[in-house]
Amino acid sequence: MAMSVEEVEAAIIEKATKSPKPQLYIKDFYECDTERGPRDIKNIANGLVKKGKLMFWSSGSTTMYAIPERIKNEENAEGVN
Repeated sequence: MAMSVEEVEAAIIEKATKSPKPQLYIKDFYECDTERGPRDIKNIANGLVKKGKLMFWSSGSTTMYAIPERIKNEENAEGVN
């Protein structure tokens, strides 16, 4: 049985929270629901950005996703303001 959008959102949030890296590529979320295509996963992740549960993070060349609190903690730990 396919996962609901809410279940996929929860899986994405869990992966972003527990990942050793604070920033993740969209492809890192594809395994959260293997029955959905990449476009569906991206739309769900972008919905989480709109809700404020995820945020975009840019390395300058690539846009990644992150939990806002993890990015703030990471930047403060490195002394970036």
